[in-house]
Parts: sequence; structure tokens; C-alpha cells
Amino acid sequence: MKTQKDLGLLLIRFIIAGLMLFHGVAKLKGIDSIKGMLAEQGVPGVFAYGVYITEIIAPILILIGFRTRLASLTFFIGMLVIIFLKHFDNLFILTKTGAIRAELVLMYAIISLALFFTGGGKYAISTKNTWD
Repeated sequence: MKTQKDLGLLLIRFIIAGLMLFHGVAKLKGIDSIKGMLAEQGVPGVFAYGVYITEIIAPILILIGFRTRLASLTFFIGMLVIIFLKHFDNLFILTKTGAIRAELVLMYAIISLALFFTGGGKYAISTKNTWD
């Protein structure tokens, strides 16, 4: 059977970026809750604007396949920040159904890391640069 690696990468890009964009678009109404969460951790509120990079800009770049590796690395770093600031206490806690409480953010992080290693595939806007 002939493999369709590039089609698979396109689907992965669309899923991870498309779903994260819902989170980012919701933050366009305001990020006061993010600023509050950061203040509790002793982090200046100005860093809350990084949520737009992680949840809107990087996913759009991943979705269209422009500098996919760089966008995925940025996305991965954003997920690590979220894990350490918000979900660190939940990393090893299971829900009633046996899932890890932080599984969604871990899934985003691992998939973005995988895209960093694979790139966006041939169905991407840019494919010739090292960061594609």
C-alpha cells in the first residue's frame, strides 16, 4: 500500500491548529483571566499577550504550512508554559474515567513537537526553507 505521509501531516496540521484556534478566538474578547492567573504566579501581566502568539498566530502558520517547524516549536513552548503555570499539579492526576486531567494540553504539546521534527509536508505554503 502506498503511504500518504504528506496527507497525514496536512490532517494533523488542520486538527491541531484548527482546534487551538477556537481557544485563541475566545481570548479575543479579553485576557483578564490570563493576567490574573499570571499575577497569582508572580508573573507580570504583560506576558498574557503571549497567549495570542500561542493560540492564534502559531496555529494559523501551522494551518497554512508557513514555517511549520518554527511555528510548531513556538506552539510547543507555549504549551509548556501552560503546563507549568496551569496544569503542573494535574499531570499525574487521573479523572474518574482514567484519563490524565492535563491530557489535552499534553496532546497539543506532543503533536506540535512531532510537527517540529517532521515539518508540514508537501501540502504546505512553504516547503523549501529549513524551518518548513
